[in-house]
Amino acid sequence: MIIKVIDYNQNWSSDYLKEEQSIRSILEEELVNSFHIGSTSVPGLKAKPIIDILLVVNDINKLDSFSNQFQDIGYEVMGEFGITGRRYFRKGGDNRTHQIHAFQFDNIQEIERHLSFRDYLRQFPEICKEYGQLKSKLADQYPTDIDGYGDGKDDFVKKIEKEALKWHWTNR
Repeated sequence: MIIKVIDYNQNWSSDYLKEEQSIRSILEEELVNSFHIGSTSVPGLKAKPIIDILLVVNDINKLDSFSNQFQDIGYEVMGEFGITGRRYFRKGGDNRTHQIHAFQFDNIQEIERHLSFRDYLRQFPEICKEYGQLKSKLADQYPTDIDGYGDGKDDFVKKIEKEALKWHWTNR
């Protein structure tokens, strides 16, 4: 996989909405809510052009019964993929276009972590810009090493996640 960070694209929002419709038609009543998360959900933020989708579902184990329908619309079903209580799906192979992170409705910690991080970056453009610059630098430094790219972001992301969660609860 080639790691490519590009300028924000306004089409990412409509790309998310289109995919969300497909997912809603599969999950119907099992879906509690869906959110556009990740860098493509933050206007002005440089990003890998991969739409991240957060699904909140009634029963995370029941989501496994929808694997064939997700495969039919192009997703690889990856199971928990390193995060207990999550279901992860990815689409596009080496040219990934979408990723789904699904959690049961009562997995508040994981759901809030993703939404708070997104909202914090939307609220603080200077931090958003700093994050975009870091991602561009790392993509240049590790163009084919997703682990190196991810490790390079890790400290920044963890720091901002903590700030974002605190900000979320003080501004609620």
